[in-house]
Amino acid sequence: MEPGLLDPSMYLVKGILIMDNDGNRLFARYYDSLFPTVKEQKVFEKSLFSKTHKTNAEILMLEGLICIYRSSVDLLFYVIGSAQENELILVSVLNCIHESISTLLRKNVEKRALLDNMDGVFLAIDEICDSGLILECDPAIVSQRACFRMDDLPLGEQTIASVIQSAKDQIKWPLLK
Repeated sequence: MEPGLLDPSMYLVKGILIMDNDGNRLFARYYDSLFPTVKEQKVFEKSLFSKTHKTNAEILMLEGLICIYRSSVDLLFYVIGSAQENELILVSVLNCIHESISTLLRKNVEKRALLDNMDGVFLAIDEICDSGLILECDPAIVSQRACFRMDDLPLGEQTIASVIQSAKDQIKWPLLK
């Protein structure tokens, strides 16, 4: 391989963040040891927030990292990659995250709704990215995989009689003679 050329690799995401308008972390997932401690992560997040919360740009180079971000009502969404990553790929990951969460929250992308549905947010982001590898960038597929059907009640909220009745309905009992 010629000197100066990078080894080919998969597209990688270094981190995904969701912060509120005050700079508080609501969701953070770092996929490498760039910031090994929570203290270092918080320092980076504070620096990132101070540079992005009042600007209209969508991309920023910070500490040798590409930070793609998007604001929505009272939330800021970030996708972080290395300086060698393709910005368009990182933008597609950010768009997928935002659209998937928007679908899961029924177009109500704000802090309260996000906090009430964090389990769906975790599932959606896990469907998009695993250990930094980008798995899916289609928000329809991600939201379908992470979506909960509201008509399905958890077993704890069902009565024993309704569970027994639905089991009887599914089994065709032979007539006893």
